[in-house]
Amino acid sequence: MTEQAKAARRDGRPRRKLVMSEILEQAMELFAERGYDGTTLQDVADAVGLSRPNLYNYVRSKEELLVAMVEATSQEAAATLRAVRERTDLDPAEKLRTLVRILVLQRAAHPARFRTLDRSEQSLPAEIAERHLDARRAVLAEITAVLDDGVTAGLFRPVDTRVTALSVIGMCNWVAWWFHPSPAHPAEPVADQIAENALAMVARPEGRTPDAPTPLGAAALLQQDLDYLVRLLRGEADAT
Repeated sequence: MTEQAKAARRDGRPRRKLVMSEILEQAMELFAERGYDGTTLQDVADAVGLSRPNLYNYVRSKEELLVAMVEATSQEAAATLRAVRERTDLDPAEKLRTLVRILVLQRAAHPARFRTLDRSEQSLPAEIAERHLDARRAVLAEITAVLDDGVTAGLFRPVDTRVTALSVIGMCNWVAWWFHPSPAHPAEPVADQIAENALAMVARPEGRTPDAPTPLGAAALLQQDLDYLVRLLRGEADAT
């Protein structure tokens, strides 16, 4: 058990959320190490420093652990991104920057949860798998909507926003595997850099001038706009 969790238990501070977070972290580490089927609730209780009866005050089955993991990792992320997308005080560029930072910091803070959920996706019980899939679709939809708004506002190039959103999500997700935060290597600068990388993928050059001031360069910009218009029209046709 972490020192923070131990302190919360000692001094009587409200701790259910903190202890549940510790249970999830330990369970995800065990699932990653031994597999879901190879991990028992007793293993989880031992890792957290609780008795089996005390563990039942927080969770009563491994399936409940998976539900809590999906809620904390996927559904919470989708709800947070939706709140950012609905803000009226940010333009699409600032929204995209904020969304990316949120995803990166979440993956950096709880890599075991994310890795385990990703690896266990095919073996999740049907109901839990459906929740996870719905949340993933919601995350994709929120980022795609921000990209669409940016293209419409003229801030972003007329890219295929769904493919671009998937690329952005991939950059954020991979953090759970390669990044290991420490006092000397905090997550915030990494989140800032990845957010800037995401913006660089879609930013429209100042003035919309082609790289070379030639008729062919201007035609290339026009072709981008036409391609985007075709995708929009096809999307509307598919929706009818």
